[in-house]
Amino acid sequence: MSTQEAIETTEHVKCLIIGSGPAGYTAAIYAARADMHPVMYQGLQPGGQLTITTEVENFPGYPDGAQGPEMMIEFEKQAKRFGTDVRFGMVTEVDFTGPVHKVTIDGKKTITADSVIISTGASAKWLGLESEQRLNGFGVSACAVCDGFFFKGQEVAIVGGGDTAAEEASYLAKLCKKVTMLVRKDELRASKAMQHRVLKTPNIEVLFNHETKEIIGEKAVEGVRVLNNTTGKEATIPVTGFFVAIGHKPNTDIFKGWLNMDNVGYLKVNPGSTKTNIEGIFASGDAADKIYRQAVTAAGTGCMAALDAERYLADKGIH
Repeated sequence: MSTQEAIETTEHVKCLIIGSGPAGYTAAIYAARADMHPVMYQGLQPGGQLTITTEVENFPGYPDGAQGPEMMIEFEKQAKRFGTDVRFGMVTEVDFTGPVHKVTIDGKKTITADSVIISTGASAKWLGLESEQRLNGFGVSACAVCDGFFFKGQEVAIVGGGDTAAEEASYLAKLCKKVTMLVRKDELRASKAMQHRVLKTPNIEVLFNHETKEIIGEKAVEGVRVLNNTTGKEATIPVTGFFVAIGHKPNTDIFKGWLNMDNVGYLKVNPGSTKTNIEGIFASGDAADKIYRQAVTAAGTGCMAALDAERYLADKGIH
């Protein structure tokens, strides 16, 4: 690295938005319209979780539904239309010691900001099996929408019992010969509507009280070894694809030691607001929401965060 490249560059902004998705883009729209000149760093997954979601049927204003990735493109266009500076990059370090907040982008560039809106969202959880890691990308996936096409006409398994698992099982059923849904408990946690959809789909078989022990295969998935928690018996199910849909972890590790969070990592905010324990830092979307975790609620908290930030800046006399 040359001396010039090693020199740290610094930029000051009025409003910094960390992360994209419904929360970040909505915050950007409101902040830009309020002349806060927001700068957004999208993170590793521009658009957030909706970019790996199929049809979104429950977001107001889309009577015929919409594809998640297309919806996020529209959100981004709207944010840019009002002047948001949308950038690709990852926040690698934060320093919230002073009234002006400091973050590092990609380990190189330093941004100082009068206000910061966090919308880093959450990421898929994994089972933690050695075989899962070894075969990741070789038949193991956490995104049915991304990889389902490769298993067209084949038999696959999906683990999980919530809305995500039910939605992805329904999507896979349209492509695959058979979908085996592995549910650790004796019931689905998914909404009633999603449960009905899964249970009425003829090529989805739901195995309750089944736990995944190992994914079989050397270079590609050939099957999955499962344990029946009721009988104690193990069995191997022949599949060529294995999808993981067991929930998400908030992407907030970088804020540990600075912001208050629960034992899982969800950021804590003051009731009825998006304010964190540090002045000028606001949290929105799935990074702070472990209850609802919907696109529309994320967008709502993004709006709240921008309004909270606008009032904070006004109170501080920052124009």
